Amino acid sequence: MSYRSILVHVDDAPRVAERIRYAVELALLDDGHLLGVAMTGISRALYQNAILDEQDPNLALHLNFLRERANRSLEQFAPLVQRLGLQSLEQRVVDDDPGAGLSLLARHADLVVIGQADPEHMSTSAGSEFPAQVLTNSGRPVLVVPYAGPPRPAGGQHAPARRVLVAWNASKEAARAVSDALPLLKRADAVWIAVFDPDTEKALHGESPGADLLQYLARHGVDAVILVRQTQRSGVLKRPSGTGEALLSLAAEQECDLMVLGAYGHSRFRETLLGGATRTVLESMTVPVFMAH
Repeated sequence: MSYRSILVHVDDAPRVAERIRYAVELALLDDGHLLGVAMTGISRALYQNAILDEQDPNLALHLNFLRERANRSLEQFAPLVQRLGLQSLEQRVVDDDPGAGLSLLARHADLVVIGQADPEHMSTSAGSEFPAQVLTNSGRPVLVVPYAGPPRPAGGQHAPARRVLVAWNASKEAARAVSDALPLLKRADAVWIAVFDPDTEKALHGESPGADLLQYLARHGVDAVILVRQTQRSGVLKRPSGTGEALLSLAAEQECDLMVLGAYGHSRFRETLLGGATRTVLESMTVPVFMAH
């Protein structure tokens, strides 16, 4: 398995070039193809249901503004990708909202690269529910790049995912994430398996939490180390809390440059809301996060 076809979301975020650069570095690992896509934000449902009248002069002005903004976002894409040494690329402007449009295109890719929501530039952000929408509807793994860009060594050169922290709770989502992340795990210099509060799910973890995953990874040529941790217990039932914060702290402690976790959701209220630990990680992450659902 390899990421021969990668889709990257391109918008007018201040540090979008760092997101593109990271997607290029991933594509170069397997001589892959990179598709950069900018969305206008106009839902395709409006066209399909004939709600929009493009002949309306006021509407036409607004649509042109949105399309011009999307085209401007892509101006740096091809020159930057080629300068970084990747020749197989294409770019598109798509009339759709970011979540739905990217999810549709992602079904023909191996991996989707998007950006973390920037609280200081929410007008350019796809929104906090964007990762959940793409994860739920695309059927593909999603790699979220911090809005400040991935951390880089002093020399400026960065080989993606050299030190990886895998969040393991023995769920089907976590299993999917590990499987989808294998191309990166195989190339990593160090991999840690983080198991938090295994005593709360003994039936899932077994007598030796993480041991079966360790053997699975070893069969794929991945050497890993298990780190079992306990989080604070709160409430009358003394349930674990603060798992997201604990994951972030552990990633910083091990100087990781990638986190891998399974993202689960609850189908309530709007479309899909990410679980508490996943949401915390996405809000406060400083390294790229690889997720699968």
